[in-house]
Amino acid sequence: MVAPQVKRLGRGARPTAVLGLALVAMALLAGWQLAPAARAHGQSATSGDGSSPPLASGDPRRVGRPAVPFPCRWVPAQLSSSTGQFSPADEASPPDTARIQAALDACAGTGRSVTLAASGNDNSFLSAPLNVHSRETLVVADGATLYASLDPTAYQIPGGNQCGTITADATDGCRPFIAIDGNHAGVMGTRGAKGSLGVIDGRGEMTMLGGSESWWQLAEDAHSGGNQNNPRLIQSSGADDLTISQVELHDSPMYHILITNGYGLTVWGVMVDTPAARARNTDGIDPQDESDVTLYDDMVQDGDDCVAIKSIAGLAPSSNITVRDVHCYGTHGISIGSQTGAGISNILVRDDTLSGTDSLGNVSTDDNGIRIKSDALYGGVTQQVTYHDVCMTGIKHPLYFNPHYASGGNIIPTVRDIVLNGVVAVSSAHGATSDFEGYDADHPLQIDLEHIQLDNPAQTSDYVEAGVYNSNVIPSGPGVSVTPIQGYGSVPRCRFPSFGYPTQNGGWWQGWH
Repeated sequence: MVAPQVKRLGRGARPTAVLGLALVAMALLAGWQLAPAARAHGQSATSGDGSSPPLASGDPRRVGRPAVPFPCRWVPAQLSSSTGQFSPADEASPPDTARIQAALDACAGTGRSVTLAASGNDNSFLSAPLNVHSRETLVVADGATLYASLDPTAYQIPGGNQCGTITADATDGCRPFIAIDGNHAGVMGTRGAKGSLGVIDGRGEMTMLGGSESWWQLAEDAHSGGNQNNPRLIQSSGADDLTISQVELHDSPMYHILITNGYGLTVWGVMVDTPAARARNTDGIDPQDESDVTLYDDMVQDGDDCVAIKSIAGLAPSSNITVRDVHCYGTHGISIGSQTGAGISNILVRDDTLSGTDSLGNVSTDDNGIRIKSDALYGGVTQQVTYHDVCMTGIKHPLYFNPHYASGGNIIPTVRDIVLNGVVAVSSAHGATSDFEGYDADHPLQIDLEHIQLDNPAQTSDYVEAGVYNSNVIPSGPGVSVTPIQGYGSVPRCRFPSFGYPTQNGGWWQGWH
């Protein structure tokens, strides 16, 4: 093992001394500091020469709990189902598409809602893809479920790859189930007396009409080669000021929420309920090329990333994003990347929890906690990312920073000004280990570790410039340098909420410290 270097110079300067690993560990674990530690959240740690990475502030908007807009149209249910099973005739021609879309068309621009509600014993809607327009909100009331069509032809993009098949071309041929195609719009639910929510069900586990496989089985088949053409549940591109709130999303055929190339997104009090196993590529919430975003009080279990923040080269960067009070179960982690080509900056992840299993006992198929993944195919700069008070249980890779996520390419990614302050892992999976990687000696991972307590501090590292304060994880390996820094705050006291409906007003973390 190569001992880390202890630098007393600024980042990027050549160290003048090399100490043994044991001496470094004793000093850092004791909380060695060069000056009294006292800074409030929003200030940065100080290294030996007084330099410090900028802390992220996240979304600059003042975001409050969204309110359901006043109804423009009520649409009563005319079907009843407790299983999501419907007659072949209804599957072939979903009976609610035209009347829901007619209401949405009539209410566009009003600033009001189209509300789907149970009526007597009828509690279900079955629809082909829908379009939500500018200045309106689609609302699914508690007690009602909106089911997505199982007919791949209903989602077909004209001229695109065949929806419901595997193709070599990665361009998706499917429309989303719900497309938000205008500004100041959204998708919401209402709450029942016991906290239950209106439901949108993608039925990803059910056999597609006219075929022999489910959407999820198609995705599993594509794992060995090719691209599955599956619809997302909720998607938008190029729309600003969107709200998705207080709604339960079930079993999407692919990503549950994908919002791209816009400004001002709020995802508040959303429940994503999809199993961790046998549901490949069912990301929870993906902001891509988005700025000014708040994800708050969300409960997410699925078969891929809990949250994935991305940016595509040639499009807008992703910036000014807050991921707060989000709880993940059996997912692939709270992730940045792997697409980082347009740049990602000012990301604040705080007061979140991650569990390696979902509520059904399924173990994550790629059990990560905090993850930044990038590669030379996409490149880009990821910078000013702050993780504050994040707790993990049953995770195999608590801290995972990998700039070689895919092979090939020559667009070198840069990951810098990453700060972890207050991160705990308990009951970690067998063989748990963290991974700190820079791309090469000229493009090291620049990271500060403050108040980090992992029950298994095993790690592998290369090409890292790390500042460390009161951490039992100390990067060590080829090209690794370590600086004692001044820290602040404390190790958080953790508890893990059971998967279920989001709280009415958020704030699982209130009173934890």
